[in-house]
Amino acid sequence: MVEVYVISAFCKDNKGGNKAGVVLDSHDLTPAKMMAIAKDLGYSETAFLMESNLADFKIRYFTPTEEVSLCGHATIAAFSILNTLGKLGKDAYTIETKAGTLNIQIQKAGMILMEQNRPTYFETLKPDIFAGCLEDRFIDTVLPIQIVSTGLKDIMLPVDSTDHLEKLNPNFSKMTSLCYDQDVVGIHAFALTNSAGTTAICRNFAPRYGIDEESATGTSSCALACYLFKHYKQQSQYIFEQGFNLGSVSQLVVNITYQSANISTVHVGGYGHLVCKKTLLI
Repeated sequence: MVEVYVISAFCKDNKGGNKAGVVLDSHDLTPAKMMAIAKDLGYSETAFLMESNLADFKIRYFTPTEEVSLCGHATIAAFSILNTLGKLGKDAYTIETKAGTLNIQIQKAGMILMEQNRPTYFETLKPDIFAGCLEDRFIDTVLPIQIVSTGLKDIMLPVDSTDHLEKLNPNFSKMTSLCYDQDVVGIHAFALTNSAGTTAICRNFAPRYGIDEESATGTSSCALACYLFKHYKQQSQYIFEQGFNLGSVSQLVVNITYQSANISTVHVGGYGHLVCKKTLLI
C-alpha cells in the first residue's frame, strides 16, 4: 500500500489551483511502480520524494505517460504538505531533480517559492507553423513566438487578447506533432492584461505528455516571466493567472532578481492546500 496526498497547488484564496499527487516515502518504489501510481491517480504530475546525497530531498516527477525532469506545481504541492504536516524546520531547502539541484524557500505566510534555472532563449518561430494546430489568426504579431527554458523547453505563444485566448480550440494531435518537431514540452499561450495585479492570463497545452491542458504550470510561468523580461518589460515580479477554461483558476507569482539586463535568479511561488489523502494498492 502507498499513501498519496492530493494537493492543489497555486490555488487562489484556497480555491482552484492544479492538483498533484505527492508520495512522501518513495525509496522502495521502482520507476515502474511510480509510473503506475501516477497513471492511477490521473493528475498531470505526481511527485515522489526520497532521500538525497546531494540535497535535502530528491524528487522524481511522473505524468500518466512518462517521467519528466521537473514540475513546478508538484514541487509546490510537495512542500505545502510537508509544511502542513509540520515536517519542515527551516525556511530554505534544496532539492535534487533531473533538471539540477534547486533551492526552495518557505515564507511565513505559507507561500512556497521554487528556484528555476536562469533562462535559455532558443529560436523564434513563425506563426504559420501553427496552422491547423490552433487559431493562428489570434496570434499577437507584435511579440515574438519563442522557445524558452528555465528547466523545461516550452513555446511562448502571444495571443492578441484574453477573449481570443479563451476561444483557442487546439487540435491536440497536430499540436503533439508540433511539440515533437520543435523538441518542446508544450505550448504556453498567454495574453497580456491591464487588470491590476495580473500581468497575463495563460493557457498551457502539453499533449505530448498526455496533458491536453493544465490549470497551473510553474516551469512555464518562469519561462514566460523571463520572456517578458526580455521582450516586454523588465520588472522584479510577474503575476499570472491560469486555468479559467478548466474552471480552476490558479495564481502563480514569479520573482526575478537582475542587474541591468541580466537575470540573476528566478523563483516561482504559490500556495497549496490539502484536497485529500488516498491509499493505493500497488
